[in-house]
Amino acid sequence: MRQLAGFAVALLSLPLLFWLQQGVAAEWTEANAYKEQVEETIELSTPEVTIPVSLYDRNGHLFAEEYTEWRDPLPLNEIPLFAKQLFLESEDKGFYEHRGYDVAAIARAFAVNANSDGLSQGASTITQQIVRMRFLSPEKTYERKFKEIMYAAELEKQSTKDEILEMYMNEMYFGNQVYGIGAAATYYFSKPLTQLTEAEMAFLAAIPNNPSLYDPLKHFDRTKKRQERLLQVLNTNQVLTAEEMTAAQNSPIQLHVKQKNSHFPAYHTYVLDELKRLISEKDGFSAQLRTATTQDERKAIQSSLSARLSEVINAGVRIDTALNPTKQQRVEQRISSTLNGRGIQSGAAIVDNGMRELVSVYGGFGYQKSDFNRSFQAVRQPGSVIKPLLVYAPYLESGSSTENSLIDGSAICIGTFCPDNFGKYQYGVTTVKKAFSRSYNTTAVRIFQRVGIEESFAHLAPFDFQHITKRDHQYTAALGGFEQGVTPYEIANAFTSFIDGSFKPARAIRSVKDRQGNVLYEWNDERQSVWSTKTTNNVRSMMKETVLTGTAQGVPYATSYTGAKTGTTSNYKDLWVAGMNDHYTAAIWMGYDRPNSLQKESKQKTHLQLFSDVLQD
Repeated sequence: MRQLAGFAVALLSLPLLFWLQQGVAAEWTEANAYKEQVEETIELSTPEVTIPVSLYDRNGHLFAEEYTEWRDPLPLNEIPLFAKQLFLESEDKGFYEHRGYDVAAIARAFAVNANSDGLSQGASTITQQIVRMRFLSPEKTYERKFKEIMYAAELEKQSTKDEILEMYMNEMYFGNQVYGIGAAATYYFSKPLTQLTEAEMAFLAAIPNNPSLYDPLKHFDRTKKRQERLLQVLNTNQVLTAEEMTAAQNSPIQLHVKQKNSHFPAYHTYVLDELKRLISEKDGFSAQLRTATTQDERKAIQSSLSARLSEVINAGVRIDTALNPTKQQRVEQRISSTLNGRGIQSGAAIVDNGMRELVSVYGGFGYQKSDFNRSFQAVRQPGSVIKPLLVYAPYLESGSSTENSLIDGSAICIGTFCPDNFGKYQYGVTTVKKAFSRSYNTTAVRIFQRVGIEESFAHLAPFDFQHITKRDHQYTAALGGFEQGVTPYEIANAFTSFIDGSFKPARAIRSVKDRQGNVLYEWNDERQSVWSTKTTNNVRSMMKETVLTGTAQGVPYATSYTGAKTGTTSNYKDLWVAGMNDHYTAAIWMGYDRPNSLQKESKQKTHLQLFSDVLQD
């Protein structure tokens, strides 16, 4: 009877045994699949992170930073031993012995979790924590835990223990978008990690366990209590004596939270735009764009350029610039004070004559970072401010004429184009100098016709005006009539050619360096001769006369030389002044973003006042 009963029980158990076998087989198959996936297909590559970009002025002083996450990764040998001990002793005492996971710790955690019917005990090693930060979701499931162990084992195969510890120390999250112990030191204490006391290091080490709970800016007392517990762990593990522990626990903690450097946002924005152009030129994207024949080709090249720009920025470069901070501050204050928030805007660019560098810009009243920057993004009709470059200098280059040569200023029509002078005045024969300084339109068009449209425009080629096209090769261009126009930076840049007849593009960036100080990019512009000595001297003389007796009268003659040319578009929608003194070359535009008349400001010579302000030291 007992045998019959045993046989019956065994028979009835077959389905259960079969089910268990299938379950075990499935788990085994899945385990092998994970193992094969990790070993054969998973690449444990370094994740892309964003390192801050630092911008320095001409004196080597930091004036702006570009970042969304604050990071300051350090080599392991630059991280103090005590900082490493804080995490090794509290998080993973067996770090240098295990293979990425701790079997005994996992067993203990499993027992605790089984009894509590939850996942309250993690038992993750430092390697597992790195895996979780880099490759896995934060969910608490046995499946994810299994993946974590497999990934950790693979990471241990691919990296040394010191490399893993360095990853950990640099990638831990310390709250407030701060990553890594080095960044935490500079963010919370405004000091390098090596200058922190042991008490301060322990305070920082308290944060990553739960960055929200132990956010020192919100829950300082909680962070302090956890710091004291960590110091107790180091005492228990014989890293600190009882006296050393007590001294560190009682040491006062004074936070000195880092403030983001963000001075001179208009210049900052310009530098980032120039960085893109620098990379484009040096890495060959500009050459590719010049030879591209289709819109799809150009889009693909632009996409590659953007990817390269992001790569450079994310690597955390140092950009040394030509910014003159004193000049920049004064320009911003003086122009903003004059505009006074009346809705009128302005854009300006100022170049140092000696270095031929862009030392200051004005982006607009109330400018904030990433706003529309009128110094280089405001493309406006230039009016007569283009005449020295497109009309008079090419005319003087074309023959023996000088500023004292006579020229007919009477009415002229070319087809249906019959330009008027300001106030519809009529003029007869006059000198080139007088026509220049009083800005006679009829004379400018007649000179332009004599030189020839193509010859005149050929003289603009070195200056790389981005918005002047073949469609602008018309007689209206002599008076500044273009389909699009020019920017204040472009005009100031081109006017530097009248310093001595040579031209070298005015740059803001001096060099771009990596974190080790190696130069990645810098401009290597060659200065070229664009105007003869005769032409240069004549144009400078005519610009000086414009300040003394012409349309720029009112600009103070503060140095041994001051010269300028004004420009006004139809209905006073744009007011321009460009020129130079002994120290600076500058161009300034004044107008409404949505064009409207500035006749009142023109009569009051407000634009001349702005120009005077930007030329002064």
